[in-house]
Amino acid sequence: MSMQKTIINTRLLVSSLVISSVLGGCATSSKVNEKDPWEGWNRGTQDFNDGLDKAVIKPVAKGYLWITPKFVDDGISNFFSNMNDIGVTINDFLQLKMAQGGMDASRFLINTTAGVVGFIDVAKMIDLPKHNEDFGQTLGFWGVPSGNYLVVPFLGASSPREVAGAVGDALFNPLTYTFVFAGGGAAVSAVNAGAKTVDVTDTRADLMPTEKLVDEASVDRYSFIKNAYQQRREYLLHDGNVPEEEELQLEDEAVSPAKGSDTSSTGSATSNSSGPAPASNNARHFLNLSAPVKK
Repeated sequence: MSMQKTIINTRLLVSSLVISSVLGGCATSSKVNEKDPWEGWNRGTQDFNDGLDKAVIKPVAKGYLWITPKFVDDGISNFFSNMNDIGVTINDFLQLKMAQGGMDASRFLINTTAGVVGFIDVAKMIDLPKHNEDFGQTLGFWGVPSGNYLVVPFLGASSPREVAGAVGDALFNPLTYTFVFAGGGAAVSAVNAGAKTVDVTDTRADLMPTEKLVDEASVDRYSFIKNAYQQRREYLLHDGNVPEEEELQLEDEAVSPAKGSDTSSTGSATSNSSGPAPASNNARHFLNLSAPVKK
């Protein structure tokens, strides 16, 4: 009974933090920015996410890096990347990229067998490249508009289309269905929760270098993350060939000061669409702190 009370109290605390952060963010914005109409909500939610990251996620990720040898860390990253290749392959075919779909299906089969369930990226050794496709890109491919920029509690930078895309990607992930096997039960639920926790921790650990880039390069952290995220999504949606008018629009938004804000955006310094695709995986970003990064 005491454990149930503790869980309930924790949920109430988190809910109150979300509400207070969002209301605080809304109160600081006296004018509505036409290019970012949800800025009040977004800034409040980002503050909440940053606070949660600082208090919980980042310390856990640092501990994970401290106790985990690099080859184990690489193996864990490879395992979840291999699981993600299932969804990547499905989205390839949904976007009518048949040749790429065949390559990504081959990656999954090779890494699952010769790569010991994906812990070793054998496909990379034989020059089968890793692609980055998700259901949000699939929706964009078929003409679904992105919608306004949206910061989601616990998930970070997103948009209405990408939220729907995240749901689709979850349906493509085999870990989502682990409760079906062995009749469900507490043990299977614990394994599923543990796998997701490891995935989140490993992802956050991989974002340590990019977080430093964001903190050092940005005057307004919110604008930097927003512009970097939108530029990256457009780059991935168009496979690097962003239409000139959309590229100019993104650059214009990146250099224009936000209404109701005392600081200007520095997002134009993040990346341009002529560079290589960003390294991190969009489909499973958590407290998305990453900007487009050149290898």
